[in-house]
Amino acid sequence: MTAAHSSFTTRTISSLEKVFADEELQAAEFRRATALQKETFSYQVAYRSAKLAKKIQIRVESALASSIAVRTVGLVPAEMPVYHDHDEHVLRSTPGLYPDPLLPVTEAEGLTGLPHQWRSIWVTVDLSAGVPAGSYPITVVFTGQDGQELARETLELDVLAAALPEQKLIHTEWFHTDCLATYYGVDVFSERYWEIVDNYVKTAVAHGINMLLTPLFTPPLDTAIGGERPTVQLVDVEKAGDAYTFGFEKLKRWVEMCDRNGVRYFELSHLFTQWGAKHAPKIVAVEDGETKRIFGWDTDATGEGYKSFLEQFLPELVGFIRSNGLEERVYFHVSDEPHKDHIPWYESASRLLKRFVGDFPSIDALSDYDFYEKGLVPTPVPASNHIEPFLQNAVPGLWTYYCCSQYKQVANRFISMPSARNRVLGLQLYKFQIAGFLHWGYNFWYAQYSRFPIDPYRNTDANYAFPSGDPFVVYPGEDGTPVESLRLEVFREALQDLRALTLLESLIGRERTLELMEQGTDAPITFDVYPRDAAWLLACRERINEAIRSHTA
Repeated sequence: MTAAHSSFTTRTISSLEKVFADEELQAAEFRRATALQKETFSYQVAYRSAKLAKKIQIRVESALASSIAVRTVGLVPAEMPVYHDHDEHVLRSTPGLYPDPLLPVTEAEGLTGLPHQWRSIWVTVDLSAGVPAGSYPITVVFTGQDGQELARETLELDVLAAALPEQKLIHTEWFHTDCLATYYGVDVFSERYWEIVDNYVKTAVAHGINMLLTPLFTPPLDTAIGGERPTVQLVDVEKAGDAYTFGFEKLKRWVEMCDRNGVRYFELSHLFTQWGAKHAPKIVAVEDGETKRIFGWDTDATGEGYKSFLEQFLPELVGFIRSNGLEERVYFHVSDEPHKDHIPWYESASRLLKRFVGDFPSIDALSDYDFYEKGLVPTPVPASNHIEPFLQNAVPGLWTYYCCSQYKQVANRFISMPSARNRVLGLQLYKFQIAGFLHWGYNFWYAQYSRFPIDPYRNTDANYAFPSGDPFVVYPGEDGTPVESLRLEVFREALQDLRALTLLESLIGRERTLELMEQGTDAPITFDVYPRDAAWLLACRERINEAIRSHTA
């Protein structure tokens, strides 16, 4: 560290550290790194002031300065950081303030150094535009309110000539547009609503999310039985007796918005309720000039009324898909997280769907192998702690997911967990050739079961429902744009590791790539056995980069 003021201390550290305001900084210094073209490289500079210091200015000196952004790592309360029976691989289990949101640093406000508190800034280097290969010093300079230099920290970034290949993994984080409308107080489908949705989609795509949950009808997800979420239905429905007509103008606009932002796949919202497929999702229609709900919790999923609706709707939807050239881009859903005792209902729903959309892939998060064995779901999405039977049976095109229940041994990204536990997933996805990854919480800003809205800056656990951080990875910015979390940034690094491994495999083969990846491990990597420390992960990525360099020179 280089400090011009004895009362101001700094240290350059990696992106895999979490800096707590109420403890001494343990993180090792991080001075050198490599990165590939088309990569986003991140690291931190931690700082501590001996006395209150306001309006500290940050300046970046580097040939890469135009590609560098600096944000401050904010703190949020975690009242329920983890469940009572958590494993030992967490940073803390106590309630308190945890680092997570990456907040803008304005020139007017600068940074505030609070007495004897370690804080950090997050430095992001965007190499997507391509820069000449070479070594680039990046110097971050801290200046006091009086203009006097307080400290400067330099990291040497070696940019390689090779570029990350395009991401093959299909990745979805469930996108809740009703939460956007609720938080920002805008009408669904107003022009401002579309602008805000567009902003959040841009950020999602920039972080490796290439599939978007598409609300044909209001998604029947995390909704209390008998309750409703705000209507975000993209398909217009008119009802006349037993006949229906459908309008796809909003869905067409959604597709065009996704195309503009680089979304590759459309995850069509579930056509039956969560946890059992026993009911229809909330569907509204215009009947006799009045807009009203025609299906929902009071609808028997196996009844003739809903069956007749689907028999009329699904052929029209398939026609829309084909006329818009989306045949290779859509995935259907039946019901989320059905259990073994739900098989009769799920089977009925699955068979009905298959009659009309048999040519299109269908995915569902479920963890009982029986669903796949019975042919009820062609592409199962088992949880990472229930994936073993699917791996043993070599299920082709296998996906996986995690959520609040995957908190023992396997990778996850709760606010209380070390960032290495977040990032290691990239290596696991590569080793087991996983085709897709799903998570339910890009921006779920309601209490559990969508009972009422919450402020994600104050409530990070969906009102004491899930470990803090599980429901979302972005926070709402004041101007209708998202504030990213450090967890989202680290997850992007995991996906970049996956892409780097894919590149290396194309150069030296899969067997040698796996050997190099697992070098220095005590046991072969699985979903619940893997190195736990940040230093090993950082060294692993450096090995991968050096092998790429030596085979592309």
